[in-house]
Amino acid sequence: QVWVAESGGGSVRAGGSLNLTCEGGKDTYSGFCMAWFRQSSGKEREGVAVLDTDGTTRYAESVQGRFTISRDNVKKTLYLVMNNLKPEDTAVYYCATDSGSCTRARGRPSLSRASFAYWGQGTQVTVSS
Repeated sequence: QVWVAESGGGSVRAGGSLNLTCEGGKDTYSGFCMAWFRQSSGKEREGVAVLDTDGTTRYAESVQGRFTISRDNVKKTLYLVMNNLKPEDTAVYYCATDSGSCTRARGRPSLSRASFAYWGQGTQVTVSS
């Protein structure tokens, strides 16, 4: 059974850091493409970071250099380390996964919402100025 569940959200001041965790069921993670998305009020859900089965990563331009995605396949856990947070990072953050390697677009793992079949419930991140 495939499932994922996020934790680690909270409230921080601008410039602060938060670490998000995504745990998965026993059938999740091995050979699965994993990603983080976020959705702020009134906006579309957008891809933040993706991690392919071969270790390839891709980040949204808005978080490049500030966020880091990683995974521990033994613990079946995906991580998102978020540094130098900005008020515009405020959103509900979602973990997403799909079986197999990530869909590729122009050689890079896709950050498209349509590429992922399994989603967590989300965790709120609030960054104040």
